[in-house]
Amino acid sequence: MQDLERMAIFARVVETKSFSAAARRLNLSKSLVSKQVTLLEKSVGARLLNRTTRAMSLTEAGAACYEHCARIVEELEEARLAVGRLHSEPRGLLRISASVAFGTLHIAPALPEFLSRHPEVSIDMAVSDRFVDLADEGYDLAVRIAKEPAQLLVARRLAPVNRKICATPGYFARHGEPRTPEDLARHNCLTYTHFNPQDLWLLRGPAGEISVPASGNLRLNDDEALSQAVLGGLGVALLPTFIVGKDIQTGRLRAVLSDYVPLERHIYAVYLPNRQLTAKVRVFIDYLLKRFGPQPYWDRIR
Repeated sequence: MQDLERMAIFARVVETKSFSAAARRLNLSKSLVSKQVTLLEKSVGARLLNRTTRAMSLTEAGAACYEHCARIVEELEEARLAVGRLHSEPRGLLRISASVAFGTLHIAPALPEFLSRHPEVSIDMAVSDRFVDLADEGYDLAVRIAKEPAQLLVARRLAPVNRKICATPGYFARHGEPRTPEDLARHNCLTYTHFNPQDLWLLRGPAGEISVPASGNLRLNDDEALSQAVLGGLGVALLPTFIVGKDIQTGRLRAVLSDYVPLERHIYAVYLPNRQLTAKVRVFIDYLLKRFGPQPYWDRIR
């Protein structure tokens, strides 16, 4: 790195034909400019400049060295400009990881509008419920659902995750509506196993937090698949409204036990703290914040 700096100084000396002029352009002292050129000469093992009290000229070695130095300085400037554009204007490949359900239902439908607004951005999105390693796998950001984001990541909260205990009106007509959490023991409770292998529904009610055992004839590791079973009238499930919000609004599903809410979770956009936030990441997060907002569209009463 020191030799690169000395090459840049040497190139400026040659271009301005003066140590003093080069020092003024670089905002350095004349003595420091002269010292750096001398150190470069020692590094390459040859005299680069003929110096007299009245004139300065390139040696043969200096002329050959200058061609390379000038090209290196130009490439460095181009690199700075390219990086500057990445941080000032959204452009380049944006690599995203998102969960299967939320990524499919809400991130993917948001991409066409985003890409039409930012034509110099392209997106590579992986949909998976696996927690990817952003650094090792080269992702710019991940959209995750969690109670709290990982401590080693920077997180922007995009929206709350509301979950409802629900079933079809037909199911409740046959089996009755539960009035208390204890009534759920008499119902066919379909369970989501991906993050809840113990089949416990953790709820917060008027008396505080309670744990409700959920038991039924179907366990699934995918919320979307679980919602299809519930819509088929099989039983009761605790489902996120970003999947079933429209079904609740249209009456296809009925939510019960409204005084008992699951422990809070949120949707986060997370990225590595040691990466300077590029324009493409910043505008994408801002776009999702505006699209989902503090009251997501899937929770709004129509």
